[in-house]
Amino acid sequence: MKTSSKILIGAGVAVVALAVIYRAVNIAPDKDAAVSEQMLQVIGDGGCVDCHTSEPNLPFYSTWPIAKTLIAKHIEDGCKAFDIEPMIASLQNGEPVGEVDLAKVEKTVLDGSMPLAQYYLVHWGSSLTKAKQAAMLEGIRTLRAEYYPNPLACAEFVNEPIRPIPDSVPYDPAKAELGKVLYNDTRLSADGTISCASCHAIETYGVDNKRYSEGINGQLGGVNAPTSFNAVFNFVQFWDGRAATLAEQAGGPPLNPVEMGSKDFEEIAARIAQDKVFTKRFVAVYPEGLSQETITDAIAEYEKTLVTPNCPFDRYLKGDAQAMTAEQVEGYEIFKDYSCATCHCGVNMGGLSYELMGKRANYFEDRELTLKSGLTDGDNGRWAQTGVERDRYRFKTPTLRNVAMTWPYYHDGSVETLEQAISMMSTYQVGRKMSEDKVAKVKAFLEAQTAELPAE
Repeated sequence: MKTSSKILIGAGVAVVALAVIYRAVNIAPDKDAAVSEQMLQVIGDGGCVDCHTSEPNLPFYSTWPIAKTLIAKHIEDGCKAFDIEPMIASLQNGEPVGEVDLAKVEKTVLDGSMPLAQYYLVHWGSSLTKAKQAAMLEGIRTLRAEYYPNPLACAEFVNEPIRPIPDSVPYDPAKAELGKVLYNDTRLSADGTISCASCHAIETYGVDNKRYSEGINGQLGGVNAPTSFNAVFNFVQFWDGRAATLAEQAGGPPLNPVEMGSKDFEEIAARIAQDKVFTKRFVAVYPEGLSQETITDAIAEYEKTLVTPNCPFDRYLKGDAQAMTAEQVEGYEIFKDYSCATCHCGVNMGGLSYELMGKRANYFEDRELTLKSGLTDGDNGRWAQTGVERDRYRFKTPTLRNVAMTWPYYHDGSVETLEQAISMMSTYQVGRKMSEDKVAKVKAFLEAQTAELPAE
C-alpha cells in the first residue's frame, strides 16, 4: 500500500509539474501590446515558420528515421498551402497584410487545426490556447477593418472574408467611351476579325464559354479565357500574373500571334488612324495621339465599368435577409467550412493570390488518366514568369463572381459543370470529399453571385 501511495503521489507531482511547465511556456500575448506584436508572438510561439515557408529551419532531429518522413510531409503540405513569411514581414513593417493571408489564418485559428498535435506535443509552447486564439482573431478583425474597410456590409457581416462589390469604381467617362469602342474593335487584330469582345463578350459575362478561345486563322489559345468582369479588383491579370494592371493586360492579346497577331501598336495605330472621325474624338481626350499607352489606357478605363454589384449575395451581406434562399445561406456556410472563402475572399471572391492547383491531390496526374491530357505550357502557371520551382502549377485564383455564367472552369477549361468544379475543388484543394447534397447547396450559393449585366 505504501508503495502504491508513493507511486500515486509521484504521478500527481509529475502531472502538477507538467501543468506548471505547460502554463509557463504558453504565455498569452500582452493585451496592451499592438495587435501586430501580439499576432507575431502567437505566430512565433506556434512555430508556424517551421513548416509554412519555402526555406524552413529544420530541427536537429529532422534526420531521425521516423521523424524524417513525418517532418518532410508536414513541411511539404504546409508550404503548399501557405507561405507565412509575407504576412510576418507585413506585421513587422506595419504594412497591409494580404486578405487571403488573413482569411487563411483566421480559418485555421477558428478550426484549431494548427499547430498539429505531433508538433505541439514536442513543442509545448506552440499550442493555441484560448488567450492566443482570442488575440489572433481580434488582431485579424482589427487589421481587416483598417486595411479592408467594409462600409457596405451590415454590422453582422462587417468582418466577413468576402465584401460586397461597390456600385462603381472611379473611372474617366471620356476615356471609357473610347475604350468601349476599342474593346469591340477588330482593327486591333492583324486580319480584322478579332476584338477583345470576341473572347470577352459582354452578353456572356466577359467570357466566350469555350475551353480555349479562337484567335486569328482559327488558332486556339493555351488556357481558358478569364472573365473581364470585375477584373479591376484582381491584384494582377492573366492566370500567370504576367500583367500588373488592366492596361498592361490589354496590351498583351493584340500582339499575341495566336490571339490577334498584330506586329506592334504602331501598326494598330495606323489602322485606326484611317478612321478620321474616331481619331478626332480620340485626340480630343488623348492629345498625345494613338499609341500603345493611350489605346490600352482607354480599354482599361472601359473595363473599370465592367463591375457587377448587387447580386443576391451582396444584398444579403448588406442586410437583406431575404436576398438569398435558405439553401443558398446554408451553401455559404458550407463554402466557408470547406475553406473556400480563404482563397476566394475579398470583393472579387478571388483574384488576390497565386494558389497551387492540386494542394491535397495530384490534379494533373488525374487529368492525364481521365482526359488523356498531358502537361502543356499553360499548366506551368506562375512558374512561366518567375522560373521559381515553387511557382510551378500555381495560378491566380479566379473570381467566383458570376461563376454560374462563366463555364467551362479552371485554367485549362476542362470542367464543364459547376457541380463538378465544386466537387473537384474540395478534393484537390481541401482534401475533403463533399457530399452531393453539400455540392448542390454550394452551387446554389454560387448562383447567388450572378448579377445583372453592366449597363451599356
